[in-house]
Amino acid sequence: MIDKLSWIAIYPEIFLAVMASVILLADLFVKSPGRVPTYLLTQLTLLALVAIQALYALNGYTIYAFGDTVVSDTMGSWLKCFAALATFVTLVYARPYSEQRGMFLRGGELYPLVLFSLLGIFVLTSANHFLLIYLGLELLTLPSYAMVALRRDNAEASESAMKYFVLGSLSSGFLLYGMSMLYGATGSLLLPEVQHVIASGMAKTQILVFGVVFIVSGLAFKLGAVPFHMWMPDVYQGAPTSVTLVIAAAPKLAAFAMAIRLLVEGMLPMAVEWQQMLIILAVLSLLVGNLAAIMQQNIKRMLAYSTIAQIGFVLLALAAGYTNNNFSNVVDAYSAGMFYIVTYVLTTLVNFGVILLLARDGFECDNINDLAGLNQRSPLYAGVMAISLLSLAGIPPMVGFYAKMSVLQSLVSSGTVFHIGLAVFAVVMSLIGAFYYLRVIKVMYFDAPNPRLPETLHAGLDVRAVLSLNGALVLVLGLMPAGLMSLCAHAIYRMLSA
Repeated sequence: MIDKLSWIAIYPEIFLAVMASVILLADLFVKSPGRVPTYLLTQLTLLALVAIQALYALNGYTIYAFGDTVVSDTMGSWLKCFAALATFVTLVYARPYSEQRGMFLRGGELYPLVLFSLLGIFVLTSANHFLLIYLGLELLTLPSYAMVALRRDNAEASESAMKYFVLGSLSSGFLLYGMSMLYGATGSLLLPEVQHVIASGMAKTQILVFGVVFIVSGLAFKLGAVPFHMWMPDVYQGAPTSVTLVIAAAPKLAAFAMAIRLLVEGMLPMAVEWQQMLIILAVLSLLVGNLAAIMQQNIKRMLAYSTIAQIGFVLLALAAGYTNNNFSNVVDAYSAGMFYIVTYVLTTLVNFGVILLLARDGFECDNINDLAGLNQRSPLYAGVMAISLLSLAGIPPMVGFYAKMSVLQSLVSSGTVFHIGLAVFAVVMSLIGAFYYLRVIKVMYFDAPNPRLPETLHAGLDVRAVLSLNGALVLVLGLMPAGLMSLCAHAIYRMLSA
């Protein structure tokens, strides 16, 4: 018999699954071309999920449910809360763009697909079992493939969806193969039991190492780390911009949660092995991401390579936990990684929010030159975009500066020459990366206005309010980062102590 706590642990997932199904059916009876009732019901569902997950996180309980296959803890609850909030903001920005391009003419599939993808994020974040991790991953990615191809009359979107599907299937195969090897080496699919067997020295070492290689490869694809980054620039560029934002924001939180569950909760005794791989991935991501972004003229493609470089910092944080043969640095390192990924998602929402706002029916804001003279058309939107770009570049007092600094501190605090060298390399790469962010700001403020931009930029009250608040948060959290930093540190501490 399933106890009451088990149902409490998955209550948010049950609520989300039921509401996604209800919205899918209710949309059949909606006649509005803009699918307004579907949109409003979706947003109310997301706000309810934000409130539920915030309550779960503030209560601070850790619940192991359904035979320890599911875990509801503070870290997972906050990540799910932020994912629901990011999805809410995404849909606020995405609705006008999607309506102008006729994406709702055949139905409002976008909204239930987004909710089912969010359900995959929730399942993945709470998974404590290999099969549940795979289930959540597929539930996240399959709706994403469909959303990329949602504009069926657009050849570029269809091509991007096919690339995403083929490479996504390949990465899923890597993960499954790695999980099967870990099962063969440890005899268990439960993450705590896998860690216990590895720590006891009873596991088969050679099979374990091969399993870790395939697991890290699958994780690198989902995070978009080099050399498993091939899909990201093409999908970012080819997908409708509203769908690009869906892929670029909330799923990154799920990828971080999956990395923590698999590597930390499942394979922490093998930290030496997987940290070495993460360091290689991080160095390559910082190098390739920043250098390739400099050469891009398409802004979505530039932001894709920017994401690859930003993921390099997250990987450095995950690789800084075990140093000097002890785990004294794990809370600082992993909380720095969580802080970084949360602030990255916050900043990404601003970037794509402005790009979506500037796009008009028949005009895609695709190239960097499309932003020319934006400050003369709208100082507010240019200012918000500039704040987010400065944050990604790591320039104070934006929140991105403190995110980068927290990762660098976790590397330097190890005291080893190697980790200090990694911190210096990351700083140099950040200086290179600042060039392409500042180039966009220069285009917005100093170039002649783009004649294709209208004299006045109109946007709904909801878009203007959310975008202004979103941009203000990037600045306010940079001025006062202590609250979010302590939240991340507490969440990681509770996860490790449980």
